[in-house]
Amino acid sequence: MLTSVVLGATLLSILLWLPDWVTVAVMTALVLFGAWEWSAFLRLVAPGPRLGYVALVGMLLWLVWRFSTTPERRDLILVLAVLWWLAALAWIVFAPRRVSPWAAAAAGVMALVPSWFALVRLRLTFPHGAQWVLFALMLVWVADIGAFFFGRQFGRVRLAPVVSPNKTWEGLLGGISVSALVAVAGGQWFHVPLAAFLPLCLAAVAFSVVGDLTESLLKRFAGMKDSGSIFPGHGGVMDRIDSLTGAAPVLLLGLSLLGVIP
Repeated sequence: MLTSVVLGATLLSILLWLPDWVTVAVMTALVLFGAWEWSAFLRLVAPGPRLGYVALVGMLLWLVWRFSTTPERRDLILVLAVLWWLAALAWIVFAPRRVSPWAAAAAGVMALVPSWFALVRLRLTFPHGAQWVLFALMLVWVADIGAFFFGRQFGRVRLAPVVSPNKTWEGLLGGISVSALVAVAGGQWFHVPLAAFLPLCLAAVAFSVVGDLTESLLKRFAGMKDSGSIFPGHGGVMDRIDSLTGAAPVLLLGLSLLGVIP
């Protein structure tokens, strides 16, 4: 509980009261630390190769940012990210035991780079970008909390028993239902038509589950329970942002298609 309070207070301080470049720097640091944790999913042990993977992700962050100079290029990156998550869903459903270090490496790039890009664009593109990032975080985290509560109370039917035995369909539906309340509040706050905004938010939440399950699949491949131990009682960075990696690109692409961002 104490860890959650400290993390929440720190997050609010960074998003709402510090300059945007601080937020971008923190996001970048978290993603690079997440890349370090992800390198363990490749069954890498020596620090050199693991640092090499982090360097690769860092270089790709820079290249993607330099490439995304127009709305068309921005949307292309986001479309590719969504296509990847659809492929990841097929991976989870049809071949969860077919994992290799190369597949894990590619999955990390496709999870981390577009999600960083989407969150940074959310922060910098909108006049109230900090509020949009906070909304994205709340949407995903409320869904996670709702899924945990409903799964514990009512869970019977397993969602993906090979990948994550504790997740249930009841938990998934409960999480989506709770996140719908956040979506309705967000639509009112940002003055976005709810008829289109609500389905977009629910789609983002659905993809957040794919992000979570993808990390679970790779942790099982690597024989790990948590991605790390940086947060006492809460695991590593990836354990905190895995759902966000699936949701952020979907949310930004939807906002672009809806004309909320130019």
